[in-house]
Amino acid sequence: MNDRHRGVSERRMALVASPTEAAQAAATALRGAYEWHPVDQADMVVALGGDGFMLRALHAMLDRHRILPIFGMNLGTVGFLMNEWKSALLEQRVQNAKSITVLPLRMDAETVDGERLSIPAINEVSLLRETRETAKIEVVVNDRVVLPELVCDGVLVATPAGSTAYNLSAQGPILPLESSLLALTPISPFRPRRWRGAILPDKTPISFRVLDATKRPVSAVADQREVRDVAMVRVSMDRTSPLTLLFDPEHALDDRITMEQFTV
Repeated sequence: MNDRHRGVSERRMALVASPTEAAQAAATALRGAYEWHPVDQADMVVALGGDGFMLRALHAMLDRHRILPIFGMNLGTVGFLMNEWKSALLEQRVQNAKSITVLPLRMDAETVDGERLSIPAINEVSLLRETRETAKIEVVVNDRVVLPELVCDGVLVATPAGSTAYNLSAQGPILPLESSLLALTPISPFRPRRWRGAILPDKTPISFRVLDATKRPVSAVADQREVRDVAMVRVSMDRTSPLTLLFDPEHALDDRITMEQFTV
């Protein structure tokens, strides 16, 4: 072992960083202070960047089918999914961190050309109109048509972890992290005019059929991954790929989501 000690946690850490100047400078500082390992040889990951980079890091692990706990430090803007950036005592922070388990969604989409794709989403799956024409979408819950025609700019399904992101901006509800619920939220709905969304058990399958998909094209987005010109989208909770986020006890994600309800 060299002079960069493993520390009391004895966890083999990997380091990933956003390409931004701030994140790269922080990564340089950490590389000189601690021992690091390639991701495929590590026990956990330290991620430097903002919330967008955290989502990309989590998706990269899902793509590789090697899912490790991840401790993020904020070098971005909001940093809702991140801890405070500090270079000192990192190993002790990792050892004392509170583990939060997050279940992703699975978006199964079929395009108007018949292409089928399956993509995970940690925050939300959203359907969005592609042109000035409003979208017309049939909404199916538990294999039952609950809205024959939703006329809107779009509609989304959010996890509790994602309920404070795009969902909140669309006037959707904040969901406690351990609530086992999903938010089904319209985006600028025109008809039915009074429908403001629904809160559903997370075991509920939700499907969307795009009506007149050629004249009124719609894209489907799983976090940051977009599929254009969709005809059908099915959204369900993926319980086979739980993700573990690590937080300083005083800044844990469940507490942040709860307190977000009192932000004015």
